[in-house]
Amino acid sequence: MIRNENEYQQAVNRIDAERDRLDRHAVAWEKQGFSPEQIAKLREPLESFHLQLVEEVQSYERLKRGEFDELENLQGLGRVLIGLRIFHGMTQRELARRMGVQESVVSRDERNEYHGVTLERAERVIKALGGVRLMTRVEIDPTAPGGPVGTPAESVPV
Repeated sequence: MIRNENEYQQAVNRIDAERDRLDRHAVAWEKQGFSPEQIAKLREPLESFHLQLVEEVQSYERLKRGEFDELENLQGLGRVLIGLRIFHGMTQRELARRMGVQESVVSRDERNEYHGVTLERAERVIKALGGVRLMTRVEIDPTAPGGPVGTPAESVPV
């Protein structure tokens, strides 16, 4: 996951470099007499890395625009917290200052995507970001074991 503008610029530059490298390899393989099918197979792992990098860049750009994925059972909360910081154009240093912690704490938390963070800590991050309201909704699945039988799923605001 790209976490700052510097990483974003590096990734954009790597995409261009990888595209050029991939094209050079394809030309070299063709000169060596490989068939189009063989070249396609040789390209697959290189293209996979390239596509992953493109996806990360696109994800960072979506975060900067304020486009966030929905959470289910709090899975992905860490990515949302990182994304909110990115959206606000805030550095890890600034977030740490606002939270009253060392920058290394925020850096470590983000590197681990806030895995194992307490709800209290997540709330501190949200408050430090300012202008953010995280909403949740509980949906009861009537088909789940132990759930009510024969009743429609209900949405209950929390």
